[in-house]
Amino acid sequence: MADVPSTESRSALTKAATARTRRCVCRNIRVLHHFQPPTTPDEIRAASLQYVRKVSGLRAPARSDVEAFERAVAAVAEATALLLAALPSRGDARTRDGEREKARLKWGARVTRIAKSAP
Repeated sequence: MADVPSTESRSALTKAATARTRRCVCRNIRVLHHFQPPTTPDEIRAASLQYVRKVSGLRAPARSDVEAFERAVAAVAEATALLLAALPSRGDARTRDGEREKARLKWGARVTRIAKSAP
């Protein structure tokens, strides 16, 4: 039988995995919760498609896999819509323009950081 890690070790492993996940989340997957105007079904489907592409490692499925791919996108879209409907709204609603501006600022900071580290 394999050694079972202690509670402290498991906690440290979980924190490390969470930190890795935060750094590696696909940049194309966007926050959809608490927007004004509300998130549209098209936005939910687009995010679901991105998620399925990322998880499957495929940009487009083979002909034989199209049905399974589309079922997965529909299931993720349905689960996402249910989640968004169930989450309570906290604070001010996000706006698409506000999110674009935040992304622009983050990109500018990233470019600056890369320029400073270049030889």
